[in-house]
Amino acid sequence: MVNIAEGTAAPSSDLLTPDNCTVLFVDHQPQMFFGTGSSDRTAIINSTVGLAKAAKAFDVPVVLSTVAAESFSGPIMPQLAEVFPDQKIIDRTTMNAWEDLAFVEAVKATSRKKLVIAGLWTEVCVVLPVLSAIAQGYQVYVVTDASGGVSPQAHEHAIQRMVQGGAVPVTWVQAFLELQRDWARTQTYGAVMDVVKENAGAYGLGVVYAQAVIGAHAAG
Repeated sequence: MVNIAEGTAAPSSDLLTPDNCTVLFVDHQPQMFFGTGSSDRTAIINSTVGLAKAAKAFDVPVVLSTVAAESFSGPIMPQLAEVFPDQKIIDRTTMNAWEDLAFVEAVKATSRKKLVIAGLWTEVCVVLPVLSAIAQGYQVYVVTDASGGVSPQAHEHAIQRMVQGGAVPVTWVQAFLELQRDWARTQTYGAVMDVVKENAGAYGLGVVYAQAVIGAHAAG
């Protein structure tokens, strides 16, 4: 039984915070984008960049990984590399990043138990590490709009499989605002508004309008 009289103004431990998660970017590479057909590829690129800027704004550790970059898939997308110019990129031969020692060690080095992951393709290079990490006790949040599969069916079925395995589906804006969660957090307010205006589409235009017409702090 829940005693509503004992309710407190406190967040759930399930929520993402800048101190409890790591963001993983898996295989956002040209060859993988060529085969992506689950949604608009430009939108996936924008969501991926938005997620990257979100992680940077809150100083959340990230792991960047590619598969067969030199022999098949090409380099990580430049927009992502530009957000983290000094970040080491872990190249693998394994489709399942969780079977690559360097990748797993990079995740472990962050000492975070919540993993936020996005990648291409959803049905291979996302679902495999997600299920593997969950099996080892991690809580995993899949950023569905910064991921893509070869078809809408492949993407959706992969998400269903991950959800059934215990993963939580989120969008990049959802994860981003969950990290902020209080507009009174002025130390990150400006950075959040910048990312929203650059990558959050109509929401961002709304912020531009509100700040121009109403005032600098009209959005929050």
